[in-house]
Amino acid sequence: MPNLTFILFFQICLLLCGAFVLYTVVKAALFTPKREEHSPLPEETADAQRIAAHLSGAIQIATISRPNKEDVDWGQFKAFRSYLQGCYPKLHATLERQDVSDAALLFYWKGTNPALQPMALLSHQDVVPVSSGTEGDWVHPPFSGYNDGEYIWGRGALDMKNHLICVCEAVEDLITEGFQPERDVYLLFGHDEEVMGAAGVPGAVALREALVERGVTELHSTLDEGGAMISIDTSVLKGVLAGVGVAEKGYVSVAITIPAKGGHSSQPPSHSALGDLAKVITRLERHQFKAKMTPLMSALLDSAGRRLPYYLKLVACNHKLLRPLLLAVMKRIPASACMIRTTTAVTQCSGSPADNVLPQKATAVVNFRLMPGTTAEDVLAHIRKVGKNKKMILETQKCNEASGYAAQEGSAFETIERLAEARGDDVIFAPYLVMGGTDSRYYEPICKHSFRFSPFQTKMELITACHGTNERCPVAELPRAVGFFKAYVRQVSRQ
Repeated sequence: MPNLTFILFFQICLLLCGAFVLYTVVKAALFTPKREEHSPLPEETADAQRIAAHLSGAIQIATISRPNKEDVDWGQFKAFRSYLQGCYPKLHATLERQDVSDAALLFYWKGTNPALQPMALLSHQDVVPVSSGTEGDWVHPPFSGYNDGEYIWGRGALDMKNHLICVCEAVEDLITEGFQPERDVYLLFGHDEEVMGAAGVPGAVALREALVERGVTELHSTLDEGGAMISIDTSVLKGVLAGVGVAEKGYVSVAITIPAKGGHSSQPPSHSALGDLAKVITRLERHQFKAKMTPLMSALLDSAGRRLPYYLKLVACNHKLLRPLLLAVMKRIPASACMIRTTTAVTQCSGSPADNVLPQKATAVVNFRLMPGTTAEDVLAHIRKVGKNKKMILETQKCNEASGYAAQEGSAFETIERLAEARGDDVIFAPYLVMGGTDSRYYEPICKHSFRFSPFQTKMELITACHGTNERCPVAELPRAVGFFKAYVRQVSRQ
């Protein structure tokens, strides 16, 4: 006769399982988009034709930054300063301009209430060069600023002269309309963001030091590039993903060298220096940094998951419970793995100068993109632990530590969210981790609210062209971006 206790236990388990399934089904059904109700903001005006013409002209000035200062054509930066002065006479007449470092620009707009902390809008003037031999691959020449009515083409069209020009347009318009900010407003335009300040003290650091010299020890907020509004049209998700960067990954490249005796290749040892180095590389790729479900990834799953088909909502609304499974899947997809762990990428390798000579040393360069909380020292310790080769010599070549996380409470973040969601009911707003580097990190010592967001709605194919061939910006997005910046300054400068 079956044990009655066991039968009762089995029935209770079935009941609990049934209750859990029912709870999950109902939870997924109620997992719908949520957004706060806001009173509508006044419609902002912008001169679309003028903005497009100014961006086109800005692209034609090749403000290319390079790792060596001697290689920079500083005349182009001087020409760009003159160009801005000609395009925005009211901005230059109203705001105080200070030239900082080699070519960085600081503009100061005095507010009416000195008790309020100043706010800052960031941009960078520099662009990356066009890869030699690819000039002919462009539909329109890379420094033509050609406007075909749909796009403005050229280097810097999306990274980030569009952002800089629209900020200037917004300020010029606000001055024309008689607007006066309550808190002080700074426009901070660096000149070497694309080379991460490799040519010396980064322009953004010099700008920060200039602020401190002016008595600004704490900024209310900064707004820089980094996030975007990406149109998504797939079988599982449709909408506009508006990601505001609240942190950014760090960057460190480490040269790993294995020394050896060398000699003639006719009498090789069991493993040459390259063979020993290959073992280290294999171990590094096999033993990756630990993946973690970060609060930002949870926020993204919560926001985007509400718009997924029902069968995927079952996963998204229970992502905390399914964390081990989700991490296992995400680690196998490069686009998602980079958002949950420090990444390891072996990018360069060198050995012997001849095919019949054993290398006296073999070197590999490994690039790590650091999650916030992981430092360059952590990377070196990881290499020593995982590499298991006492002979290897480590040399840090490039290093930018990861940023911290910006505080998301306050008027700046709330205004970005409100303005982004005002673009349409299909907007999916979420904080996220920026994969690349921006000038924002340099302002962390004096700012707890550093956000990265460019209000230009684009497709992913345009985002990936930023440093590549056929970079271009949708013309229709320019007046919308100016409207965003005008509304942002109006709201944040008085709260």
